[in-house]
Amino acid sequence: MRPERYVLVWSLVLVMLLAGCAGKSPKHGPPRSGSVIPRDLPEDPVPRKEPKSRHGNGPYYEALGKRYEVMGSSYGYQERGVASWYGNKFHGRQTSSHERYDMYAMTAAHKALPLPTYVRVRNLRNHKSVIVRVNDRGPFVANRIIDLSYSAALRLDMIRQGTSLVEVTAISFDEPPDPPPVAPAPIEVKPDKTKAIVPEKTEADIYVQVGAFGDAENARRRFALLRSGGVGNAFVLEDYSQAPALYRVRIGPIADVVQYDSLVARLQNLGISETHLVTE
Repeated sequence: MRPERYVLVWSLVLVMLLAGCAGKSPKHGPPRSGSVIPRDLPEDPVPRKEPKSRHGNGPYYEALGKRYEVMGSSYGYQERGVASWYGNKFHGRQTSSHERYDMYAMTAAHKALPLPTYVRVRNLRNHKSVIVRVNDRGPFVANRIIDLSYSAALRLDMIRQGTSLVEVTAISFDEPPDPPPVAPAPIEVKPDKTKAIVPEKTEADIYVQVGAFGDAENARRRFALLRSGGVGNAFVLEDYSQAPALYRVRIGPIADVVQYDSLVARLQNLGISETHLVTE
């Protein structure tokens, strides 16, 4: 083969290789941790009253073979649990409200809040917080309460870990429900002087509460159940801030989401499904 033809052939090969590489480059920004961080992250959206979306508001819907109920109102909603985030894979796809998902906008997905709803999300580990607009459904994963956009997760500093323990509070424009009937004032009872079982002091401040009892014996029974089930960092906290006193059964401190997920699974095996994240 003549030298001129060698040059022509290799030129064509080089062009094809470059075209192939260009076709494999990501279409939308940073899809995963370790990618380039955008220079200008979006500000929090300004909460405002909006009409409910015509799509995604139930009162029921099904996802992955499970039925979910949509809340009639966001008034008074606050919950603590695990947040995750979703990004490049869903960028540009239609959300449950029929808006387009933008991984760079300050939005989120929630299983039950009305669409749209504005919420404040606070990272319990570093106390950073953002406001996001809930316009999608999810996350349909056990033990997850909210799925954040890429930008929202980045501002909460949870991209690298992928999840975080958070507090979600609705910024509601809904009317408050009718007030419940006034209960009679509690009878003051002198506190029981039984010695409390408390943990050693630690810098961590996130705990899982698995019960608050007015009877110290009930709290001790719950504590004994935890110990027999292999939960070694449980304790009973006597709360005399109200009368009668409450005996709060807690576990912790909790270091991260991995430990939290493992603990929740163990508690479910013990028949304990009602848990609350608390901070001190």
